[in-house]
Amino acid sequence: MSTNTFYPIGHLGQAWGPAQLTQWRARQHRQRSYDHEVLQAVESLRERFQVEPYGEVVHGGERFPLLALRNRWAAGRPLVLVTGGVHGYETSGVLGALRFLDRHAAGYEGRANLLVVPCVSPWAFERIQRWNFDAVDPNRSFCEPSPAPESAALMALVAPLRGQFAAHIDLHETTDTDESEFRPAKAARDGQVFEPCTIPDGFYLVDDTENPQPEFQQAIIDAVERVTHIAPADGKGELIGSPLVARGVIRYPLRELGLCTSLTGARFTTTTEVYPDSPRATPEQCLAAQVAAVCAGLDFVLAQG
Repeated sequence: MSTNTFYPIGHLGQAWGPAQLTQWRARQHRQRSYDHEVLQAVESLRERFQVEPYGEVVHGGERFPLLALRNRWAAGRPLVLVTGGVHGYETSGVLGALRFLDRHAAGYEGRANLLVVPCVSPWAFERIQRWNFDAVDPNRSFCEPSPAPESAALMALVAPLRGQFAAHIDLHETTDTDESEFRPAKAARDGQVFEPCTIPDGFYLVDDTENPQPEFQQAIIDAVERVTHIAPADGKGELIGSPLVARGVIRYPLRELGLCTSLTGARFTTTTEVYPDSPRATPEQCLAAQVAAVCAGLDFVLAQG
């Protein structure tokens, strides 16, 4: 019996052990197909891009190939990484990365070297889950040694290129289930008290506290605003518990938190946060917002010369 008020697994003051992890896994059910929605889409792009397998994750006997795509690279062009699905449940990040490749990447051929990883966490994508099979958050696991094989594989892919990237754009969502499921689950997993928060209604970005790039963020906000609305600050002047540093922009210490956008050493980094549960945004707008963010980021980098 749980003694956690907000989540049915665990006891307040006690972190989960193997029994609680088994209980949590039993609640996770396959709801969509990585093969159908991601791998088949990647296969359809094979004639236009080089498809690069960079590893495999195995969870509970299931095997998931990890794939990256790149255009034709040449020396002297800025190298830009685009990642989606670090949190597998954040649908528009995965589909937005694929749409960018299909509809927009050709416009950057000969101008930018692109490396796109559309779905970092396939097991979580299929379960519409934030964590991986071990109840580990991949987006807090870009550190050495990484506790998440998904994060470790991406780190290994990027390692030979670290320091060469001009930009990294990581595509995410903030959803109502962050508050109804994932944050309560995290508190329960860690044996802590759940403290409610307010989900921002609209799009916002996460910049780097240690390497702020306000003009880069502003260029993306300006582009996305033509597609969907930007999240206003709450009554405390914050978004998701962090002070607003510009309209639609907050900052996190990326490296300290082990976030995905810390892994390249790029000058320009951002994490997009789309709000798919807003009554003011459709699924199409969410996808368009992710694509607009990638294109605006690339355009800004290319304008730097």
